[in-house]
Amino acid sequence: MIQARMPMPLRFVAKTFLNLSLRSKLFAVFCIVSILPLLFFVKYSYDTTKRELTTQIYTNMIATTDQLNANLETKLDSYSKISASIYLDNTLRLLLIKDYTENSTDYLDSYIYFNNVINNVLATNPDIRAVSIYTSNTTFPADSVYIKRIDAAAKSTNWYESISHSYGNVTYSVSATTADTEPVFKLARLLNNNSLNYPYGILTFDIAEADIYRLMEKEDKQKDIYIVNENGNILSNRNKALLNQNISTLIPGTFGEKNSGSFDSMYNGEKSLVVYNTIKNGWKTISVIPYKSFITNAQIASKRILIIALSSIAISVVLIYITARFFTKRIESLLQVIRRVEREDFNVNMKFMGHDEIGQLSFAFKKMTSRLKELINEVYKKEISKKEAEMNMLQAQINPHFLYNTLASISALAVKHKDNTTNEMVSHLAKFYRISLNKGKMILPISEEIKLTKYYIAIQQIRFEGLLRLHYAIDDSVLVYQTVKLALQPFVENAINHAVWDDEVGINITIKVYKDDRDIYLEVIDDGMGMRAETLERALNKTDNVSGYGITNVDQRIKLAFGDEYGVTLYSKFGVGTKAQIRIPLHGISS
Repeated sequence: MIQARMPMPLRFVAKTFLNLSLRSKLFAVFCIVSILPLLFFVKYSYDTTKRELTTQIYTNMIATTDQLNANLETKLDSYSKISASIYLDNTLRLLLIKDYTENSTDYLDSYIYFNNVINNVLATNPDIRAVSIYTSNTTFPADSVYIKRIDAAAKSTNWYESISHSYGNVTYSVSATTADTEPVFKLARLLNNNSLNYPYGILTFDIAEADIYRLMEKEDKQKDIYIVNENGNILSNRNKALLNQNISTLIPGTFGEKNSGSFDSMYNGEKSLVVYNTIKNGWKTISVIPYKSFITNAQIASKRILIIALSSIAISVVLIYITARFFTKRIESLLQVIRRVEREDFNVNMKFMGHDEIGQLSFAFKKMTSRLKELINEVYKKEISKKEAEMNMLQAQINPHFLYNTLASISALAVKHKDNTTNEMVSHLAKFYRISLNKGKMILPISEEIKLTKYYIAIQQIRFEGLLRLHYAIDDSVLVYQTVKLALQPFVENAINHAVWDDEVGINITIKVYKDDRDIYLEVIDDGMGMRAETLERALNKTDNVSGYGITNVDQRIKLAFGDEYGVTLYSKFGVGTKAQIRIPLHGISS
């Protein structure tokens, strides 16, 4: 299976991070952990606030356009009903189609009727500025106030064009504005009651555009609202100069086939939200609001949150740096102490570092350093003691190399003169020193230690001629284990030199070697005069010089080789005898 390798940029970042100091690592991690969540929180707050405000504004704009449409439809319906009352007036129809050439004064009665109808409309509907009836009956005189001719001027107006295919339905248009006139809606419909294909006139209402604009005036303060006809021409707006212009020149985009909806568009150079709604005659109420107008508050709030976040980040960075510095400073101090100990300088003085994990680590290291110093001093002292013991032993042997060579010469001379006793003593002594040399080694098998002791005893038996009686109780299974050199001989020598109290009776010496489950015991037992209590105490405390270097030297060397729990033990009773016991570990050193 081929393990996927980390991409080069990630490996570079990982390597760089690993090579940073611990303080830099902690500082980087802490900054990332603290700064990123704050920045994410600011971004999330801004996006959430913007989304909620957009949803709220959209909901309000939809409600506004719905209400405006309802009010507009109510208004237009009232105008349609008023025009319908005139449209359905049969008397008015008959008066308009009557031939007035027969009696030239009949038109006066018609004027009276028209005046009454129109004045009644104007009186009951003050928002209707003027009512006009256009007729093509050339026999009926026009007064140019209420009754007007359908002449070339009338046919050139935009309202005349709009009613050409209306079939008697109401149409609306906006008159062109000038500096001296206010814009008005022109309601127009064909008068073709009971004569659809032959209209007998045109009815028009002049309605002030301000009355229509008044429906949306309150809502038009915070947003721009347009009323456009089915062709997209502007019918009403705060800016009267825009009337009759097409809305597409101001708001790029498509309104789609739906009656209501919304979309984003550029309006006056700013991104804006456009909401539209359509009434039943095809007019649209369009509400436009720049995002900046309602997002500004969210931006201000987000800036405040960002300032607070940046302040928090600055404080966090300072605190993080102080914490990282305090944390790593103690580690650096501890590392300096460790390097001093590494250079074998144990004289360290560590300051108190608190009770946390680093403080506990420094306390444990201080104790370990002290203990290590003690152990090194202890081992060093043991080595010195061991060297001194070896030196004492070598001095006690009186330069064995020289003696060994000299004894060889004496033995050869005794053989030459046929002195067998001298030859035998010198031979035993030579073998004794040959084993004791042991190539400079301080450890030898117990079997060799027994031989060494026997050679020494053989020499002493020749010297004392039967006064020494030796007995051996040796466990052969123990002979393979090892002990320190010259462990038994000093105690045999002490027994011969200090325990014999009758030169005729002599002394019995027993050498025992045995073991138990854990230890090996080497014992030298004599039935000599023994030691008094005070003499035994001085010997046990290693302050008695009667035994020479023997007890102290053997005890020191055993402790150095096997540990302080092992060594020499003396048992003695005056007039009865003495036992010297050597204890060594069974599994300490074996051959």
